[in-house]
Amino acid sequence: MSTKINRIQGLAIPHGVMSASWLARQGISRTEQANYVKSGWLERVAAGTYRFKNDVPTLFGTLASYGTLMGFHYRIGAHTALELHGFTHYLSLGKPQAFVFTRAGHRLPKWMAGHEWDQTLREFSTKVFDEALGATQVERDGMVLDASSPELAIMECLLLSPQYYSLIDVYHLMEMLTTLRSGVVTKLLEQCSSVKVKRLFLYMAEKSMHAWFRRLDLANVTLGSGVRSLAKGGVKIAKYNLVVPQELANYE
Repeated sequence: MSTKINRIQGLAIPHGVMSASWLARQGISRTEQANYVKSGWLERVAAGTYRFKNDVPTLFGTLASYGTLMGFHYRIGAHTALELHGFTHYLSLGKPQAFVFTRAGHRLPKWMAGHEWDQTLREFSTKVFDEALGATQVERDGMVLDASSPELAIMECLLLSPQYYSLIDVYHLMEMLTTLRSGVVTKLLEQCSSVKVKRLFLYMAEKSMHAWFRRLDLANVTLGSGVRSLAKGGVKIAKYNLVVPQELANYE
């Protein structure tokens, strides 16, 4: 019995979880799973979900478990993805927030939403972007995590602003993104269905004077019509038909 569980420990994701079906595929029957719980090797965290007794699951460990072991589709996005890529300007107050995007009809298990994690989980589902263009993987503490590329992540920050991010904070992030791939940015802008995101992205990229901005091919990028106001009493940016906060417009 100990030989089996030792083998499972070698396959499992550190600080992650295991589903009953995954354990069964590894040769651990439902009866054996119940016996491992009784003997103290495993502990149930939810129906059909287990962890090792002395291993506290983290949010990233659990996401990695669902992705690597169980084939679940998710991606860590927005500023959380940028932090995984090494861009650490954005500092949230209190407990860190983790922004996770899932596909419609493939939301995270309900128990995860009510669990007390090391980070505050924010889950979103959107069809604004073609996720195949901006999905990547990042290795963190021995785990492989599905995440948005920097090009997609900054657009996700813009999508979630101003509710979750102030525009000036997103601009500070944009200033750091000196190595974005112009080809990937172009394709994402072409496929993006949010006029707000596209206008803000181009305005901030141009204001930041990034070299890759000049290489963008905008021939097939549609920006819609009419003014989009994002701040009461703000400043109108005529080129992009945007009204932005004075703090952002005046920032140099």
